Amino acid sequence: MYFTDRGIEELVERRGEETVSVEWLGERLRDFVDLNPEFETPIERFATWLARLDDEDDD
Repeated sequence: MYFTDRGIEELVERRGEETVSVEWLGERLRDFVDLNPEFETPIERFATWLARLDDEDDD
């Protein structure tokens, strides 16, 4: 188990029944980066990954 799995599991346990918008998620990510600027690059990469998740592979 990766260390990050603990946080993901907690998120699912606490908020797994909720429905949120992408706009809400974007605002929470901005809030997180404002409070933790050292995570700007990983959050930006994560957001880009989510945004492109349905893109066709260029294989």
